[in-house]
Order: sequence, then C-alpha cells, then structure tokens
Amino acid sequence: MTKDVIEEVIEELIEIAELLELVDIEEHGKAGKTVPKAKSYRIRIDKGYYIVNSPTLTGRELLALAGKAPADQWMLHQKLKGGKTERIGLDDVVDFTAPGIERFQTLPLDQTEGEVSRRQFTLPEEDREHLETLGFPWETVHEGGTMWLVIHNYPVPQGYNHAEISTAFRIQVGYPTAEIDMVYVHPALHRTDGKPIGCTQGTQSLDGLVFQQWSRHRTPQNPWRPGEDNMATHLALMDEWFLREFRRG
Repeated sequence: MTKDVIEEVIEELIEIAELLELVDIEEHGKAGKTVPKAKSYRIRIDKGYYIVNSPTLTGRELLALAGKAPADQWMLHQKLKGGKTERIGLDDVVDFTAPGIERFQTLPLDQTEGEVSRRQFTLPEEDREHLETLGFPWETVHEGGTMWLVIHNYPVPQGYNHAEISTAFRIQVGYPTAEIDMVYVHPALHRTDGKPIGCTQGTQSLDGLVFQQWSRHRTPQNPWRPGEDNMATHLALMDEWFLREFRRG
C-alpha cells in the first residue's frame, strides 16, 4: 500500500470518526478551532445546552428550541470569539460550522406602547444573564452623557408606600472595575408609618421623571471588589438597604 493510499485511508477514517462525534460548538468557538462535520452538535442558548442533529438552524428554530415563544417577541444574538455579537433574524440561517461561534443569547422585546426596551449600551455578560433570570423589564439608557441601567417593576418590602418601583443605577466608564454606587428610585419611597428615611432627599432627572436618590455607599472596610462585585451583588446590597430601614425601628 502506497503512502498516498495510506494517507487517503487515514483521512477517510478521521472524517468518519468526526461524523460520529458530538461536537461542542462553544468549546470549539472559544478555542478558535474549526468545527468539523458531525452527527450532532451541542449548542448553548443563554444558560441552557441543547443537542441538535443538523449543522444549521434558523433563528426561529433556535428560539423554539429554547422555549422562547412567540418568537417575534424575542431577540436572538450569537456571541462570537473576541466578544463580538451579531443579531440573528427569525429567518436567518445559522451555520454551526462557521468559525468563531461560541453561544447564543435571547432578550425579550418588552412591549410598552408599541416600543421595545432600549439597549443603548452593552452590560457585561454576567450582568445580562442575571437580569434575565430576575424576569423584570430592564433597559440601558444614555442620557446627558451618562449611562444608566433601569430595572422596572422591582418589588420592595412591605412597609413602603409602593409595592413596586423602577430602580436606576449610574454605570461609570470603566465598569465593572469601576464601582456602582447608590440607587435611584421612581416613584419616591416613603415609610407608611410616617417615619423619615435618612439620606433620600436628593433627586435625579431621568427619562423625564424625577428619581429619588438613596445615598448609600460602601465603606473603606468593605469597598467595591473588582472581579467579584457586579450587578447581582449590588442588587443584593440594595435589597439590604430597603430592609435595613425597618430594623432601625
């Protein structure tokens, strides 16, 4: 058997082996590897993993796979190696063997008087995923040269004059290394027992509304921790601020 024949047989065996394998798209994408032809593909949509037997699916099929229905109320993006994201239309065909695909992300199109929630700047991936798991409508907004994250319908503990509020957070340039500080709420919160809430007299105009500033800050003993703190930890801290008011009596 000649060398050329041996090499041809080896190539055929490799191709057969690849067709029998389950190929992890995210793993290949992050490593910059070429995705081989395979019998099945493991893809990630949000935090879920799915096995598909076709090298291509449409945006509509990917949303259906992830249980996002009706499809026209969801956005779908593919995340590529290097951090780039691309919008995928419902009828766009996604080829899983295309280089650099890591995973897919869905975002709800929250309908409000014919408009969708704004995404005027991009938060880090872990923040977006946490906000999606909370299930509250949220927006990223540029106003007056400042970036704001606004979370709507956020529940607050009993004892306040409102059960739900919109919360706003100033996102500094350099976040998540730069810290998130305080919280701004609309409508303004007051205790139903009439007792005052300290350091909430400041206001902030945003989106034509007046938000109440809760002047709460981390201490030198417990500062912002780059690499550990994020939107999830700040929301947990905010929840503690709301509860702490009633521990003081």
